[in-house]
Amino acid sequence: MELRKDLFIFILISGLIIPIIQVLAICPICTVAVGAGIGFSRWLGVDDSITGLWIGGLTISMIVWGNSWISSRRITSKGWSILARIAYYLLVLVPLYYVGIFDSIFLGKVDNLFIGFATGSLGFWFCSDLYYYLKERNGNRAYFPFQKVLMPIAPLIICSIIFYFLTR
Repeated sequence: MELRKDLFIFILISGLIIPIIQVLAICPICTVAVGAGIGFSRWLGVDDSITGLWIGGLTISMIVWGNSWISSRRITSKGWSILARIAYYLLVLVPLYYVGIFDSIFLGKVDNLFIGFATGSLGFWFCSDLYYYLKERNGNRAYFPFQKVLMPIAPLIICSIIFYFLTR
C-alpha cells in the first residue's frame, strides 16, 4: 500500500513540472551516457562524490530535456520554469535522503554525494550553455563532430578524475 501511495505522489509531483520555459535540449545520447555513468560508478564501488557528479549531470540533463519537450507545446511561463527546476531537484534529492544514501546535509555536515551532485550540476549546466553560445558564434554549426555530446560530459569526466585522486 505504501508503494502505491509513493508512486501516486511521484506522478502527481511529476505532473506539476510539465510547463517550463523554452530551452534547447541536450541530446538523448548525452542523457543516456550520464545515466550509464551513474550505474557504472556505483557498480565499481567508487566514492560517493564521483557518483554525485553523474547524478547532478543527469538531473540537469533531465531538466533541459524536459524543458525542450515542454517548449514544443508552446508553454513559456517563467514561473513554471522555476517551479520545474525545483521539482526536478526535489525528485532526485528527496528519495536519496529518505533511502539513507545521504542524510547529513541537513545536520550541518555536507555529504560527499551532495558535493559531487552540486559540482556535477554546475559543470554540466555551464558546459551545456557554453556549447550553445559557441554554436551561435559559429553560424549555428558545431566546431567539431559530437560537440553537443562531448561538451556537457567533459566536466563530469574531468571532475571524476580529480575527485578520484582527492578521495583515494
